[in-house]
Amino acid sequence: MSIPSMDTLVKVLLDGDHAGALAEVRNLRDGGVERERIVTKGVEKAMAQLDAKCTVEQFNLLEIMLTGRAAMGVIKELYPPTDPPSRMKATVVVGTLEGDVHDIGKNVLKSVLAASGYQVVDCGKDCPVMKMIDAADREAALAVSVSGLITTVIPQVRSLKSKMAARELGHIKLMAGGAALKQASPISLNVDFVGDTAFDVLHYLDEIIGGEQ
Repeated sequence: MSIPSMDTLVKVLLDGDHAGALAEVRNLRDGGVERERIVTKGVEKAMAQLDAKCTVEQFNLLEIMLTGRAAMGVIKELYPPTDPPSRMKATVVVGTLEGDVHDIGKNVLKSVLAASGYQVVDCGKDCPVMKMIDAADREAALAVSVSGLITTVIPQVRSLKSKMAARELGHIKLMAGGAALKQASPISLNVDFVGDTAFDVLHYLDEIIGGEQ
């Protein structure tokens, strides 16, 4: 049995076609395609292509906004908001660091983690480092996940671990993702884990919890 192509979904997402994206996702689900495949091979592939166009010459805020709206429509279709599980796995703090106002990837991760039983504390976009650290401390988080589309946030990412250690929060896992960060290694970013997709982060967290039980 052949696997349905994601090309149509990627195209309608890049076109910012919200209704078309929802219709295509429903077709894919009716055809038996799993949610994880739709996200990784459809939504995240479209985001990667959009990221590649976000150069100084090609940057288009409206295009990003329309694609983001369509992408989040797809995520809500795949992971509809429901009552939280009676027992949450752990708390994760997420945010896009100061100077970066892109949050599509962060929102995808938030939805995937919440649907998988994690309590997600969203610090939003353009977020100061200390705001995320304060949230991690206040919420007794298992992990902090930072997202970055632009390379200017890298110095902030590299500073996080030492600042968390100074607050006696060195036990909290630090994760990174997004176009500007997923090309780098954990060592170069001074983090514990770099995820290529939202599901990489999910599987990493599940492994941590599994090891603690």
